[in-house]
Amino acid sequence: MTTPLLPGDVLFAGERPFPILPVVDHYAGSEKLMRKALALQQQLGPIFDVTCDCEDGAHAGAEAEHARMAAELVMSGENAHGRVGARIHDITHTHWQQDLEILVGTAGARLAFLTLPKVRGVADARAQIEQLRDLERHHGIGRPIPVHVLIETHGALRESWQIAELEGVESLDFGLMDFVSAHHGAIPGVAMKSPGQFAHPLVVRAKAEIAAAALGNGVVPSHNVTTELGDLDVIRTDARAARDFGYLRMWSIHPNQIAPIIEAMRPDFSEVDEATEILAAAQDAGWGPIRHAGRLHDRASYRYYWELLSRARTTGMDLPGEARARFFSPAS
Repeated sequence: MTTPLLPGDVLFAGERPFPILPVVDHYAGSEKLMRKALALQQQLGPIFDVTCDCEDGAHAGAEAEHARMAAELVMSGENAHGRVGARIHDITHTHWQQDLEILVGTAGARLAFLTLPKVRGVADARAQIEQLRDLERHHGIGRPIPVHVLIETHGALRESWQIAELEGVESLDFGLMDFVSAHHGAIPGVAMKSPGQFAHPLVVRAKAEIAAAALGNGVVPSHNVTTELGDLDVIRTDARAARDFGYLRMWSIHPNQIAPIIEAMRPDFSEVDEATEILAAAQDAGWGPIRHAGRLHDRASYRYYWELLSRARTTGMDLPGEARARFFSPAS
């Protein structure tokens, strides 16, 4: 009996599959907050990533100790799901190479990703990625660590397409606060929060351009944080607005923000149900064209529905039984 082909085996032949990442990237700067985030991740499962912040989290003069602490946490049993990354210092900071050396040398085998802040353009991102690859070879790391690049300067925004094209880049992240600050008062402070961040023309332009550059190059666009910590409805509204701008992932800076962001960015269950029906029929037809509910579907729509189903799974959604049985093994 022939084993049915899975979507990933047939839908992306000759192409790089689009990265399917958890919809929340949770930042933690101190050891206490990192451990708290890891404990929550153990409880909820890998439905959000944790980023150990070695940039803003490190005290001046203690950068090496902070990076070592973060690397040890990545390698510890507290990292139960392998979904922990780190942000290093920017390329103008004297400790960025030391950050890389410590993180890759100690935890390169388990780092989910590394985030590069405040790049001034594609040359900065390329230089840091080249240094990362050299360290991977030196330390015998058997796979390229994915790279997330923060777009928060004029130069980075201007060259966002070239940055997204760099080999190994997995995510473009919008850094709203630094972006607004870089405009020297031309963008008012109210644009650092809602509703201004979704209304000011220069910020709207930046959000749209970053999302387009990311999606146009098979890279995940990640939205900036919301400054609201307590009102869950505001957090959900911001996450829905981010989704409407084309963002598939969003930062959080407080545990209260994680659940409402996931809820807001989770695919609609009715579409997940439809995706299951279409993909099941396509699999039965050997991934040739099918007719479903009076409409023609082929591999183009199959890719859409497969990515939707995969994203739903990363949010912890209870998938239809047929989807679990056909496409996701218990261990996957």
